Amino acid sequence: MTRGEMDIGRVLAAAEAASPVQSAEKVALELGQVFGALEVSFLITDASGRALVRLAHLPIAGADDGADDGGQQRRHGEETATRLPLDGGPVEQAMRTQTVQVVASAAGEPGRHRVLAPVTERGESIGLLELFLPGDPEPGTVTEVARVAHLLAFVVIANRRHTDLYEWGQRTEDYELSAEIQQRLLPSARTCEAAAFTLAGWLEPAASIGGDTFDYSLARDVLHLSLTDAMGHGVNAALVASMCLAALRGARRAGMSLVDQAAAANAAICKHRLAEGEDFATGIVGRLALDTGRLEIVNAGHVAPYLLRDSELTSLDLRVDLAFGMFEDATYASTSLDLEPGDRVVLLTDGMLERNALDAAVPVAIRESRDLHPREVVRALADGALEATGGKLRDDATVLCLDWHGQHERARVVAFGAEPGRASDRLA
Repeated sequence: MTRGEMDIGRVLAAAEAASPVQSAEKVALELGQVFGALEVSFLITDASGRALVRLAHLPIAGADDGADDGGQQRRHGEETATRLPLDGGPVEQAMRTQTVQVVASAAGEPGRHRVLAPVTERGESIGLLELFLPGDPEPGTVTEVARVAHLLAFVVIANRRHTDLYEWGQRTEDYELSAEIQQRLLPSARTCEAAAFTLAGWLEPAASIGGDTFDYSLARDVLHLSLTDAMGHGVNAALVASMCLAALRGARRAGMSLVDQAAAANAAICKHRLAEGEDFATGIVGRLALDTGRLEIVNAGHVAPYLLRDSELTSLDLRVDLAFGMFEDATYASTSLDLEPGDRVVLLTDGMLERNALDAAVPVAIRESRDLHPREVVRALADGALEATGGKLRDDATVLCLDWHGQHERARVVAFGAEPGRASDRLA
């Protein structure tokens, strides 16, 4: 095999032969050997979304162990995780633009080039593949690195089901029981790109978990989505959120209408009430017809979503029904609207509104992030909520951002797991 040419079958065989804990390392090692890399690392996205974590650092030619790169290091047995906060440099640029970044040799390191390739699947930014090469890579080599980084995304997705290694690496802090319950409710991928739409969600937890969830599921011609907010804090709120979301998912999977899904969530909480007068959840439940762009929404006592069309931002005028779990005989109805290509719909919980000048701050933030990929939009809105509250949220702050492209019958224009044409621009 000539340098710069990967045998994909050999890479997959190496990943499958290894244990789930070692699979990403084996793929990185195969890549490093082909290109004569001095070092190879897999950097996984931190749970906060504001850093990367070096998990699989593999010295190939007697290189150092990377402990002096300014990161915050944790150990668990023989495992090491080094947290590298995003600082606007090449690492963040690679994540933001979803393109390979090649960094020239630094002073005192002649011929040593750093290559950073996004590890991404359907727009879900899993992390980066980092290589240090002995010389400036040719364009063909950069393309091959990008291709194997995309393959690494599938290796990580497949193997993280069998081990806690990746989850441990992503967690900066230990989770309380309520947080552990809440995290298990969220979809495993927080971003989804398709020809017709791009969707991203984010949950910024309060110090005492507030019971927020978001969810989505893609059918052949329909996108289902929801965002809910259970009353209260702690384990009780997490359990109410569990009942609400499980009922919505069960009704959806049974093929029920949107209104019947809402009724099922209401019935579940009423039937299995944990604390009289405290068990209810507000929510938005939606269904988007991908062949027409018609969005149907049920609003169960929740904050109204925003619609950004061109430069005009409006709050959607929806029928508002009772929150889930208030009364057994509550009824629900939906409101429909037709989306136009280029529209952006933003759903959020009231925790996102805990900021100064709340009537203006969120709309301004949505407008200012108009040109960002939803993946960056949801993080930017969460960052704003944290900044406004001094990092002390009283309630979970959750946001779901949907971009409608209106191209359901067309194929995605994709490069190595992402759509570069829809990615965010480089940081200035």
